[in-house]
Amino acid sequence: MEKQPAKSSSLSNLQREMLKLYAQDVSEKDLIAIRYLIGQYFAEKAMDMADESWQKKGWTNEDAEELLKAKMRTPYKSDKK
Repeated sequence: MEKQPAKSSSLSNLQREMLKLYAQDVSEKDLIAIRYLIGQYFAEKAMDMADESWQKKGWTNEDAEELLKAKMRTPYKSDKK
């Protein structure tokens, strides 16, 4: 008998893993802790990506100070003539 290919799931690997957790009843305290851990993970990942980009561009603390002072907003253009 020939093995049939697995059906492709519309769920991501993260969603499937979270469903396993959701099948268990957790306390409100644990739920808050889990949310916090997930938030921390993605915040740390974003900071790592920012640090990597910063290093690739060779930016310094002085560059950061200049960026803080820069006015980079697009000027408002009036339709009035």
